[in-house]
Parts: sequence; structure tokens; C-alpha cells
Amino acid sequence: MSAIVGIKSVMKMQFLRRRGMLSFFALLFVFLSFGIITGFNFLIGNATSEAILYLSTGAPAYILIITGLVMLPQLVTMSKSEGYIDYQRTWPVKRPVLLIADTLIWLIISIPSVILSIVFAHFVYNPGFSLSFTVVPGVLFTSLTCIGIGYGIAFLCKEEVAMIITQITVFGALMFSPINFPIENLPEWLQAVHRVLPVYSMGEAMRASLAQTTFTASIWHYINLGIWCIIGFGGSMLVLSKKR
Repeated sequence: MSAIVGIKSVMKMQFLRRRGMLSFFALLFVFLSFGIITGFNFLIGNATSEAILYLSTGAPAYILIITGLVMLPQLVTMSKSEGYIDYQRTWPVKRPVLLIADTLIWLIISIPSVILSIVFAHFVYNPGFSLSFTVVPGVLFTSLTCIGIGYGIAFLCKEEVAMIITQITVFGALMFSPINFPIENLPEWLQAVHRVLPVYSMGEAMRASLAQTTFTASIWHYINLGIWCIIGFGGSMLVLSKKR
């Protein structure tokens, strides 16, 4: 079986098995894309143009973080506990095909929400987007990094630990990560932590892609994302490749 045929077959199997839940996630991401921008604007009140631009450029990154670092590992953890991952090991496809097919599925259900959040913010708040040529690779790179780390959490950690990490991620990314506000607002020690962790780099990459005249992202942010992406997918492949 060729790799392309294998990917198509695995995607079909995954859609048939999880079509209800995947459809729910796709709808959830649409509401999330609207809710993040609108809800935070209500919270802030009379937001300045700078705050609105931060919210509008941070929302796509937050959607991808929720997708890759929360929803995905939770779903994979459920599949592990049900024995479905072990069943997938018996399929006549190479192990990378399993990850590639799943990754494509998550991209398909999350990318439209990112686009909708950008369009929604533009027409409702007119935050002053100035799209860069890096917007497409920036979205894909951020999404792949989130998905890779999500798989790493699900495959490298025990089910209970993975679930705890995802819950901490939701709270931490929402309240203590410089996605919707400048990193300078955080204490210096937390700034140093975020410069190593991938979430800050995700936000900066997205911001520079959507508002290039206001924000810039250094090459380190992309290197940092690449390192975490390799760690996530690499660790997942090591686990999947183990013989049972």
C-alpha cells in the first residue's frame, strides 16, 4: 500500500469512527473563534486600539493551542484507554502514516476557524490587520507545532497525567500566556519561562503574520517552534514504533 493510499484510508477510518465528535469540535472551534475576541473585549471594556489588535491577532493562536494542546491529546488519550491505538498498530500501514493522517484531519477542522476569527475581527473591530506573506506558513507552522506537542503529551504521558496537563494548559494559556497581551505585563521570571516554552513563540509568529507593520517575530521564535514540533512528533513516533 502506497503512502498516499494509506493516508486516505486512515483518514476515512478516523472520520467514520469519530465523525460525530469531530463535527462537534469543528463547530466548537467556530464559536470559539467568535467568543475569544468578543468575550475578551467585553471583559476589558473600553479597549484601546492596541488591545483590540492584540486580541484579534492572539485569537487564531489560542484556537490552535486549544485544538492541538487540549482537544487532540484528550481524544488520543481516550483512544489509548479504549485500546484503539493498539488496534491501529495492527493496520497494514507504516506508523508515520497514522500521524500524518490524523494531523491532516485536525488541520481540516481547525484552519477554517482560524480564518473565520480573522475575518470576524476585521469586519467587526477593524483592528488594522496588515497581512504578511508569512501568514500561511505561520498558521501552518503554529498548527503543526501545537499538534505535534499534543501528540507528544498523549503518547509520552500516562492517561491521568495527560488529562491534567491539558487542563493546566487551558488555564495557563488563557490567563498567564502572552497571547492576548504583551509579554512585558508578566513578571520577569515568567517572561524568561515563556521565552523557552512554545506558546509565546506561537503568539508572536501569528501576530507578525497578521499585523506586520506593528509586530515582528525574530528567527528564534520559528526555531523554538521547530524544536518543540520535532520533540512532539519525534516522541510520538518513538512510542508508536515500539513493538507490542
